[in-house]
Amino acid sequence: MKYNPDIHHRQSIRLRGYDYSQPGAYFITVCISQRECLLGQIEDANVILSRYGEVVHFNWFNLTKVYPSIELDSFVIMPNHIHGIIILTNSRHNLSKVVRGLKTFSARRINQLRSLSGIPVWQRGYYEHIIRNENTLTKIQEYILNNPYNWETDEMHPSQKFPTAQKINIKLNNNIKLPMNLLS
Repeated sequence: MKYNPDIHHRQSIRLRGYDYSQPGAYFITVCISQRECLLGQIEDANVILSRYGEVVHFNWFNLTKVYPSIELDSFVIMPNHIHGIIILTNSRHNLSKVVRGLKTFSARRINQLRSLSGIPVWQRGYYEHIIRNENTLTKIQEYILNNPYNWETDEMHPSQKFPTAQKINIKLNNNIKLPMNLLS
């Protein structure tokens, strides 16, 4: 369905007034279009990447070559989404440019492998959370590491009933919740 401003009321989930090019750590989640399980599967809490997942893996770690002023931290590829931490070390690049690069480079190669062109691989937007302290960083790293263990109960698992425009909460230890807007 094409975007219709009379029906669709897309709002930015970015923090108003925040400069996303300033140095800092950012937790991102990027979902596959229609939440299709394109990137692999989970078997016994192990991620088994498809060749499309391998493309995303390569492009994630290649980001530091394309954008030398970033560092990468924890990262996981799930069947229909990815989670990762990107650290901007200076103001040379902003977060959206880095995420756009990841999505563009990987989608181009995935569509080549699928012999398709112009078909979306990723949902239009992405989720981000500004990591403001070490405690939150540690909890998000744990969440990323444990994500494959929790796949069967994950709100993005295909067996879960999930309206296309819904907010979910990423639950960290100590009942800390990060609201996540998954509007495509």
